[in-house]
Amino acid sequence: MSSTHDSLITIKTNHIRMEILLIEDDQRVADLIKRGLEEQDFKVTVAFDGEMGKKLALSKPYDLIIMDIILPKINGLDLCKEIRHVYSNIPIIMLTALGTTDDKVEGFDAGADDYLVKPFELRELHVRVRALLKRNHAPVKDQGFILKYADLELNNQTKTVFRSGTEISLTPKELKLLEFMMRNSERVLSRAEIAEKVWDAHFDTGTNFIDVYINYLRKKIDKDFSTRLIHTKPGQGFIFRSL
Repeated sequence: MSSTHDSLITIKTNHIRMEILLIEDDQRVADLIKRGLEEQDFKVTVAFDGEMGKKLALSKPYDLIIMDIILPKINGLDLCKEIRHVYSNIPIIMLTALGTTDDKVEGFDAGADDYLVKPFELRELHVRVRALLKRNHAPVKDQGFILKYADLELNNQTKTVFRSGTEISLTPKELKLLEFMMRNSERVLSRAEIAEKVWDAHFDTGTNFIDVYINYLRKKIDKDFSTRLIHTKPGQGFIFRSL
């Protein structure tokens, strides 16, 4: 059986402690969660209301955010939506005493990645945290403004893309599509998910605009290189990985 320490090794990058933002108005609960996460070698920042949580969440891209739904000043659902407008890929775990199916659906619709009903055991929270961080951080290396995968590099600050040292010119929409695929590498992406996350639109099965843009991107990213990064999964969608 692997130890907790072994599990943590898989989600640490270059021995840098991952940062978690905890937004919880109950100080006793917040202290327990903070202490438990710090024992797992995470760096934890705590906000006790939605307004401070928003200020901290939008100040920099945390590795993961844990928030209660019922918060003073700004509730968790509204706060989650605001964070999603700026950071579409930061994992968010909702904490709440409300555990009905409708409550969960409302949380997921707001942009949450996972949902934990109070009371819960800290070890269950640790499992959820590790699972989301593994999914979100491997294998793309996120170094501030720069995303790297294999020999491909995307700089969000300068809006430039290089592959094997060769600069590749992309349109703004192609750049957004590439960033989304890189941040979700090694995972099958459906046309509906791409339409929603990249175009903020529902996918119309009677159109092929997703396939058209995927082909545009393929011609620029893959055509002149021996290793393809964009692959089609028949009947499912597309996957970004090195084969």
